[in-house]
Amino acid sequence: MAFTSAVITFPGSNCDRDMAVALEKVSGFAPHRVWHGDSELPTGLDFIAVPGGFSYGDYLRCGAIASRSPIMQAVIAAAERGVPVLGVCNGFQVLTESGLLPGALLRNAGLNFVCREVALEVANAQSLFTSAYEEGQVIRVPVAHHDGNYFADEATLDRLEGEGRVAFRYAEEVNGSARSIAGLLNDAGNVLGMMPHPERAIETTHGGTDGRGLFESAIRGLVGA
Repeated sequence: MAFTSAVITFPGSNCDRDMAVALEKVSGFAPHRVWHGDSELPTGLDFIAVPGGFSYGDYLRCGAIASRSPIMQAVIAAAERGVPVLGVCNGFQVLTESGLLPGALLRNAGLNFVCREVALEVANAQSLFTSAYEEGQVIRVPVAHHDGNYFADEATLDRLEGEGRVAFRYAEEVNGSARSIAGLLNDAGNVLGMMPHPERAIETTHGGTDGRGLFESAIRGLVGA
């Protein structure tokens, strides 16, 4: 069965090709490439990816302008219908700015750009995006961000923890994120935002394959369904 996906590109995106390559390599089907100024998504999508980069040069706040792009209204509507949406790095910022995920991404606690491989703990292995992993498993995935410090008020954090919506945690100090949150699900479980880059960890020639399980989880869950 075909797997139909789309990768959104904003002015300043620089991981959109990486995401498209990862989706094609894992699924066997090339994704649609969608421009931020489009007002409609291709029909019949199984999966939408909002990639990393510096959309609109991170002007105002990271992801703030991108969240108001014409295509994001279509992405929000698709997410509300249950279409899976993955936002990575700047994509995570766009998802919080657009209201698809709670909280905000602040400047890293050390005020430095962090670009290295980090250890992540799989906090929820029962979601659409994480079923290929074991709960508590530690994987290694690259990060590259200056504003990855996840923040939400204590009541929101308690609710996220109680509802099992923390998908990944940093297993080491990276950016000061509240409760070491590295990846977060929406309440329906079909939207995941994460700062680390799974699309950069799908081949041994790139240093590791620990990110591949995320794409395999989603594709297997969707095609199998």
